[in-house]
Amino acid sequence: MIDVAALAVFIPTFFFVSITPGMCMTLAMTLGMSIGVRRTLWMMIGELLGVATVAIAAVLGVASVMLNYPDAFAILKWVGGAYLIYIGVNMWRAKGKMSVDTSKPSDVSRKSLFTQGFVTAIANPKGWAFMISLLPPFISVEHAVAPQLLVLLGVIMITEFLSMLAYATGGKSLRLFLSRGDNIKWMNRIAGSLMVAVGVWLALD
Repeated sequence: MIDVAALAVFIPTFFFVSITPGMCMTLAMTLGMSIGVRRTLWMMIGELLGVATVAIAAVLGVASVMLNYPDAFAILKWVGGAYLIYIGVNMWRAKGKMSVDTSKPSDVSRKSLFTQGFVTAIANPKGWAFMISLLPPFISVEHAVAPQLLVLLGVIMITEFLSMLAYATGGKSLRLFLSRGDNIKWMNRIAGSLMVAVGVWLALD
């Protein structure tokens, strides 16, 4: 159904991508600190649906190119690998600062929270670029696309949810941990090194 070796690389890769502070994780922590974890779950549901939409669109769109134009897919793998290396280098160079606004109102409706999460995931250009460059190379043309996509989506959904839950639950203590010393800088460097390694692997595989 899916290449086990590829899955073994994908899981830790996406884990570091999810757990590293970004738009959605910052939003989860901000809301967790201001309105509580339980209400923040509505934002998480919207974000997960948004991420799933982006992932499916990325895979299906690129999969059609992959099946009809294998040479173009080979070029795409090189481009995707180069992009991941670029992300990794930027993570290494990142100063690791987070700017979190904790002044969010506490009377936000469930619908508004859901919409906020969905729109944040859909409107994130980096999310689109990452999904387009990362997911297709893990899809094998030798197997059916749907089962492979289902497995990768399962990994993405579980990882994203656990990461957001950790940020929302950790709240202030997590914020203190990330702002203390070089903690976030080292997290960025670990994730950056992994991005570079995966980028090289995708380009040369």
